[in-house]
Amino acid sequence: MEFWLDLNEEQQDLREWVHGFAESVIRPAAAEWDEREETPWPVLQEAAKIGLYGFEFLVNTWSDTSGLSLPVANEELFWGDGGIGMAISGTSLAVAAIYGSGTPDQLVEWVPQCFGDAGDPKVAAFCSTEPEAGSDVASMRTRAVYHEATDEWVLSGQKAYATNGGIANVHVVTASVDPSLGSRGQAAFIVPPGTKGLAGTKKLKKLGLRASHTADVFLDDVRVPGSCLLGGKETLDRRLAKAREGQRATKQAAMRTFELSRPAVGAQAIGIARAAYEYALEYAKTRVQFGRPIIENQAIAFALADMRMEIDAARLLVWRAAWMGRSDRPFTAGEGSMSKLKAGEVAVAVTEKAVQILGGAGYLRDHPVERMFRDAKIYTIFEGTSEIQRLVIARAISGMQIR
Repeated sequence: MEFWLDLNEEQQDLREWVHGFAESVIRPAAAEWDEREETPWPVLQEAAKIGLYGFEFLVNTWSDTSGLSLPVANEELFWGDGGIGMAISGTSLAVAAIYGSGTPDQLVEWVPQCFGDAGDPKVAAFCSTEPEAGSDVASMRTRAVYHEATDEWVLSGQKAYATNGGIANVHVVTASVDPSLGSRGQAAFIVPPGTKGLAGTKKLKKLGLRASHTADVFLDDVRVPGSCLLGGKETLDRRLAKAREGQRATKQAAMRTFELSRPAVGAQAIGIARAAYEYALEYAKTRVQFGRPIIENQAIAFALADMRMEIDAARLLVWRAAWMGRSDRPFTAGEGSMSKLKAGEVAVAVTEKAVQILGGAGYLRDHPVERMFRDAKIYTIFEGTSEIQRLVIARAISGMQIR
């Protein structure tokens, strides 16, 4: 049986194409949009024009049966810049929710509307986290009530830290249908463009990923058609009936979305880490102290060796999880969580070490490593904190409900 880790020709072409865009378009704009703390619509439009942002790009990357095309593309995007990379890729989380829970008809109807078109690109938002329900998904307070007479769902509640929240063309919102069932009583809904009652707050000021829009979202009796329930009501009713009978049910919408997206998110973190490592490596080769380049000192050389080793190790975990997910292989040891956990913590450690290698210069905005350091931190927090990832892994390997 053959075994190899080389990317095939199509994957290599994809990597070079995305890298070229990141190098020529994203990097020159990174500092400006980080400073402005605004969505970089001109960059998003350029990505849409060349086919890097849109439904077709996602279909093409997902059609790769190895599962590697999406993490390969994400790594290169975020090598360009974390904030702009998130502005481009943030829509994919909503798309993952539609793909993970929706019907084929819902996928065809709503995913193109998440992206818009090259002339008028749009973004989408996945709204799950709440002020009192972050890691504790079962404590979700947003409610969805079905009105049979009008075949409508009425959503009420508040969502926090939603990427593209309030500015999205399409919002995907998780809500509790039966609070007595905890997380098993939840479902996901499409909120179509222009729906009354949904409002986003002013863009939140963040430590990093500043070019990506993040806001809280308020839902005040938001009415959506019955067809906007992802998966349909019959599927929901069957799932709720099983849960009420105490049978093991399929995972709720938010968890399915996060499982699908974790390797791709890990690849984002790797891109940021690799960018910081490469910058620090070149700096160490040219920075002269005590009459020689600082890389000739073991302390610096060994740090760079460790940085490279950790990045490569994290990438292998991400690629394995991406392949398993695409091959429908179960994460019996929490492999999806392993990939995101390792990549996020490597990104924080590598970018911090890059700042240290540059010394005082690394603390200045004249060099991009300080921005990379700020951007990296969120990867130990969002889409499941490092602590939650460890909990998922521990439960998977032990078979016990560890708390």
